[in-house]
Amino acid sequence: MKCGVATPRRLVDIGELPLRDIDVHDDGLRVGALVPNSDLAAHPVVRERLPVLSQALLAGASPQLRNLATVGGNLMQRTRCGYFRDPSMPCNKRAPGSGCAALDGEHRAHAVLGTSEHCIATHPSDLAVALVALDAGVRVDGPGGPRTVAATTLHLRPGDSPQHESVLRPGELITGVDLVTDTLGANSHYLKVRERASYAFAMCSAAVALDVRDGTVHAARVALGGVATTPWRAYAAEAGLIGETVGPAAFARAGDAATEGATPRRDNAYKVELIRRVVIRALTTLTGART
Repeated sequence: MKCGVATPRRLVDIGELPLRDIDVHDDGLRVGALVPNSDLAAHPVVRERLPVLSQALLAGASPQLRNLATVGGNLMQRTRCGYFRDPSMPCNKRAPGSGCAALDGEHRAHAVLGTSEHCIATHPSDLAVALVALDAGVRVDGPGGPRTVAATTLHLRPGDSPQHESVLRPGELITGVDLVTDTLGANSHYLKVRERASYAFAMCSAAVALDVRDGTVHAARVALGGVATTPWRAYAAEAGLIGETVGPAAFARAGDAATEGATPRRDNAYKVELIRRVVIRALTTLTGART
């Protein structure tokens, strides 16, 4: 709004809605949409049973922003780049049909996965990447009644209509997130690579979770941030890990598989190799600490 990118006719304050609780039950958590990121990151059950979530939240923004930013707000922040924020430049997300200035412009930090000829902006959320890796459910409510949307399907790839970023229907509001505390969640890790040590979007991040028994991977989750137009679930990497012996060879194959479908452009081709290395390092860090 300050940049003139958005000019809404009306703003609705939802700050007084009763959506600030973190309810713990036998097999998981129910998190209200207005829970601050800092509160969720510091919750003892999250730190112990869902470390990837706590780590992702603490890697996002600054302490001041985390104290105010909410779970629902984080999930619904716009997928954007510098051209989206500059009304003088063409942007199909801001003005459908106007073109994408990033295609031939400055796109070193842009996406290599899930892109289209209409938009190559990266999704900015660290929280969303962790939720995708945890198979979280996002609770929404609206005129049609309450429903739950899988975190893996909440955000839309740009395709031919990059102005549509989520599956939320008109009038719907995120009310919370449901999380399961299981073996995968407890054995998880978030790695974020950025150009400076704090307060920066990811150039590439990986949320990984493994169920390892007797040195063999029985289940795996791998999600990527900073490299795609949505929080990206690397299903091929997961499939390649299951049944494999924990170690460098399996992790290298997973890193290669995580780049499947990448379409780099002139200045962001380095992200393909970065994906591979970040996945390998995240898996190595996780198993070195917990197996």
